[in-house]
Amino acid sequence: MANYRTSRILPTILTIVVIVIAIAGLVALARLVFTGSSSNDLAVDTAQQNLLNTSDGRAVSMTVRGPIVADEDFKSYQVVISPTSRQFKAYTGYLDVITSQETLSNNTAAYDQFVNALNRANMVAGTPFEGEQNNVLGICATGKVYEFSTLNDGKMLEMLWTSTCGGSPGSLKANANQLSQLFLNQIPDGSDIAKSLKL
Repeated sequence: MANYRTSRILPTILTIVVIVIAIAGLVALARLVFTGSSSNDLAVDTAQQNLLNTSDGRAVSMTVRGPIVADEDFKSYQVVISPTSRQFKAYTGYLDVITSQETLSNNTAAYDQFVNALNRANMVAGTPFEGEQNNVLGICATGKVYEFSTLNDGKMLEMLWTSTCGGSPGSLKANANQLSQLFLNQIPDGSDIAKSLKL
């Protein structure tokens, strides 16, 4: 009789133990998934807040670099937009010798519209690379490299990049051409000036 009870109770206890372990495992997995998701959402929210902030000192920039060629032929340009100014600079050579520049005034209402357009175009979509992965030196030697940054008092808060080379997609998860056009539209004839550089 005692053996009969033991043989019936033992499988029941084992089943309960297995169920408890399974539930504990599922709870741990759920915590891991939801914690990872919430920290990622927090990073996106912070990047988005930095982009949409229209306070003094805030700015956004785009830097476009052409193919890696001889120093005399190397070209790049940068567009920096803030609540008070819009600036376009074209460079030649690897020492960034300014060949042309234009500085225009801006206002907070115009900047607010612009950064919201950038946000809708997913300028902060992506996760910034760290360390060597974020080094664009030598990347896409035969094409263009695009860098999009948020700034505060001239200091970079976040930078995402991409290139026209298939093997170097970069950290940006947005359409670089769409973002580039939004930046160039902030400068009268900006698109024509950029095309004239023949990057």
